[in-house]
Amino acid sequence: MENALFGIPNLQVYLVLGTLIFFGLLETFSGHLRASKRTFGDWIQEVGSFFALSVLIKPFIVLIVLTLGSSLFSNQAGILSGQAFWWVFPLYLLVDDVLQYWYHRSAHENPFLWKLHRTHHQAEEMGFFVSYRNAALYYLLMPNIWWVGIVTFLGGGAAVALGLVLKQMVIIGSHSTKKWDAPLYKIPLLRDMMTVVERIIVTPAFHHAHHGRSKVDGVSDPNGNFGNMFSIWDQLFGSAMFTRKFPKDYGLMNDPKDHWSEAYLHPFIKSKNPASELSPSYVKEKTTTKVPIKFEVEKGKAYTWCQCGFSKKQPLCDGSHQGTKFKPVRFVAEKDGHVWLCNCKATKKSPFCDGTHNKL
Repeated sequence: MENALFGIPNLQVYLVLGTLIFFGLLETFSGHLRASKRTFGDWIQEVGSFFALSVLIKPFIVLIVLTLGSSLFSNQAGILSGQAFWWVFPLYLLVDDVLQYWYHRSAHENPFLWKLHRTHHQAEEMGFFVSYRNAALYYLLMPNIWWVGIVTFLGGGAAVALGLVLKQMVIIGSHSTKKWDAPLYKIPLLRDMMTVVERIIVTPAFHHAHHGRSKVDGVSDPNGNFGNMFSIWDQLFGSAMFTRKFPKDYGLMNDPKDHWSEAYLHPFIKSKNPASELSPSYVKEKTTTKVPIKFEVEKGKAYTWCQCGFSKKQPLCDGSHQGTKFKPVRFVAEKDGHVWLCNCKATKKSPFCDGTHNKL
């Protein structure tokens, strides 16, 4: 099966490495790496995960698919090799990206997958290597990597090679501290063009919002903007937010600072911190009551109301909604004084109490 891009063996590998080097040099010469607060554990997770994914996990998955395919579906091997590239390539790319969108979204809504993806959001700084910061098992279960193996087995190696290059360029660029889109929003002639661009591909502003610490800033949405290469899936499935702004704070609201080995090798290595979600003794408990909470607010100040019912800082969000299908509700106080915030989480007028607790 032909896997060479433009007839050059391993060209896709060189292009991805070149993209990493390009953004790495940009961040280095801009002083970001020198000013970085990353710990040794952060570097181990990010750089180590990149090499493990590239050298071990992806080749392992593709090898399994090729072996199983040759044994069980030998008649289907290479059936795409004679097909027109113009339809094989978009088919591969669109299926790949929608699979990753739903897998990524599920990792924020499913408690088991969240624990595998959580380390990605522990990063308190953006950077090109953050792209690869996940638990090893997260990648082993990732459906679009298995799709790479399937399309390669079917003879679409060239489509896979080009797709991997283009997608990695977008993903690395959207995680980098060098926000290539930021100056374009300020140029009148390019502003309208960027409206079209950001509605198609994931820009740094779009993805940085996903890594912001809390919705309270009006820019971040850790439970939205799940797209990897294309932003169209977020728009189709109601999870898109476009602000063209960048968060000031990144990371988790309730980060217990697990050791890198506990984060990367979960669930095979458990956290020793009982306050960590990765600890075998950790239990996420409901903190709801049937009584609303009287809460003092300041005019013009933003707050995020807990909707999941697990926050330990009721009635406000503390990040405990991760791993559930709930998102906090942001509201801005219209005047100084107090409001009655729902704590039964059944109100129809969130975040304010509407008396539903009396019917429970």
